[in-house]
Parts: sequence; structure tokens; C-alpha cells
Amino acid sequence: MIRVGINGYGTIGKRVADAVRDQPDMDVVGVAKTRPNYEAEQARRRGYDLYAAIEDRAHQFADAGLETAGLVDELVAQSDVVVDATPSGIGAQNRELYEEYDTPAIYQGGEDADVADVSFNARSNFEESIGADHVRVVSCNTTGLSRLLAPLREAYGVEKARATLVRRGGDPSQSDRGPINDILPDPISIPSHHGPDVNTIFPDLDIDTLGLKVPATLMHMHAVNVTLGEDVDASEVRDLLAEESRIAVLDEDLGIESTGELKEYAMDMGRPRGDLWENQLWGESVTTEGRDFYCFQAIHQESDVVPENVDAIRAITDSADAAESVATTNDALGI
Repeated sequence: MIRVGINGYGTIGKRVADAVRDQPDMDVVGVAKTRPNYEAEQARRRGYDLYAAIEDRAHQFADAGLETAGLVDELVAQSDVVVDATPSGIGAQNRELYEEYDTPAIYQGGEDADVADVSFNARSNFEESIGADHVRVVSCNTTGLSRLLAPLREAYGVEKARATLVRRGGDPSQSDRGPINDILPDPISIPSHHGPDVNTIFPDLDIDTLGLKVPATLMHMHAVNVTLGEDVDASEVRDLLAEESRIAVLDEDLGIESTGELKEYAMDMGRPRGDLWENQLWGESVTTEGRDFYCFQAIHQESDVVPENVDAIRAITDSADAAESVATTNDALGI
């Protein structure tokens, strides 16, 4: 069994912990938190050993009636690999800790690409992370774009990709992001950071991205235009994408017309926390004109990187190839 430590138990960390727990070849050693709160309390209720991320605050857990198993250093020492799910910028600071204990680490997309040896997307470049010491799972938006572009590149070739990303202003729990009544170019300059981030997966890809922030919390929306290497038929491309396990091509008969309805759909399906691990691509939006392909897809920012983290664990420990890992992850999560 692969022993996995989770450093950071917030939006991503708690989801990764549950996903790792569900895998047949992994165990959660424990999770680290900086302070006692409802997430720390729920971690203990879920049976996870709790570790204090900051030594000077360790006493706060006992004061709150929460038992800890030690400090984060002990968690790292016991783990075969650590998933760092701390806030952006903290992962880079933690790298020295992981190196001290010779424990491979997986970082999130909020970190700069140079924090790791390789940026990771299971569908696109799994093999490049095999045996690496430091791997960065790219952001939710980059994950969604990479999943979409990989099969298009393989089947037709991609001459140029363009995407406008309409991004949520904050996650549902991020009350410090609002209230807001605004639409922000983010950034005003072009491209947004997403295009260069996709290039960490596909270095030779010609891609331009624009970003906007809107007063919403549920999901991101991508409007995508890709100039392919050959003329294509819309139904053919739709069928190609429907074969991808982490792209859900939404049938028009479902009557889903918004991200709000997508989240309701996830909850009706019994998805934990209403999570949507797959790209949600409207089948009726798939349009082609000669070599140009167009579509709308929605990305659940809280969860689409979760299966990628699980696959990155197998890559970094060289315990499965890409196909085996993705199949095992999907089966365990119900993707």
C-alpha cells in the first residue's frame, strides 16, 4: 500500500484525502492543519489522524478538544508521498521540508511551475512524472483544457487553440471574496496565465487565453475555439470526446443549461459534496466549420484536479502506468 500524507485539509486537501482513502492501493497516513476548525473536526470524524502544521499552534488543537498525532514533520517522515494542498505559495515554502525527509511531493496548480520537476495531467503526460521527486498537478482550468486538447491533438493535430475562461469569483465558502457586483478582466493583459500553464503540459502548442471573473461561486465556463489540422465533422468530434472518461458530453435531452443545474445534477447523482470530476461539455455546443472546432465546457474548480492528484501519486511512486492508474482511480471514485 502507498502511504499518503495530506498537508493541507481545505477545499482540495479534504477531497484528495477521501479519494485516496477510496483507492485499493493507498492509505491515508494523516492530514495536517494549521489550526483547529470545522474541517479539522471533520477530519477526525472521518477517522484521519490529525497533525499540526505549525508547531507554535499545536496546543490550540488540544485546547479545542482535538487530538493530534504529532507535527507535520512526523507526517512527512511516515509517508511514501505527500500531497501538498496548502494555499498558493505555501507549497513552495514546504519543499525544503519534503526534501529533508526525502519524501516525494505533489503540489497544486496555484504554485509556480518551477516548484516541481514536471507539471502533470494524467491524460496528457503521465509518463513524464514517473519516479519524479516533485510533481505539480496543474490548475483546474489547465486540467480541463489539457483533457480537451489531448484527444484533439492526437486525432487531428492542433494548429491553434483559443479559449475565453469565465471564472467564478470565489468558492462557495470564500465569503472574503464578496459580496461582489462586478465583471473583471483577469488579467486585462492577454494572454491570461492559463495559456502559458497549458504550455507546461504541451510545450509546442500555440494557444491564446483570455480570462474574466464574474460574481458566481459554482464553476468556471470555457468558450473554446480550436483550429485543427484537418476538416472535421461535428458529430465525429463529439463521438471522439464522448469516449474520454473524464469528459462528460452532456446530451441535449438532459435539459441542463447552466452551471447551477449541473451542480444540482451532481447532487441528484449522489456525488460527494456535489463534485463533478469530469469536464462538463455541452454536446449541442460542439460545432465545426472546416478545420475550426467550437464548444462550451464547464469546470468544477473544487474537484476536477482530485483524480489527477490520485494518478500523480501512482506516477511519482512508479506503481502503475497511465491506463492502469486512470482506470483504477475512475473505478474507485465512480467516474
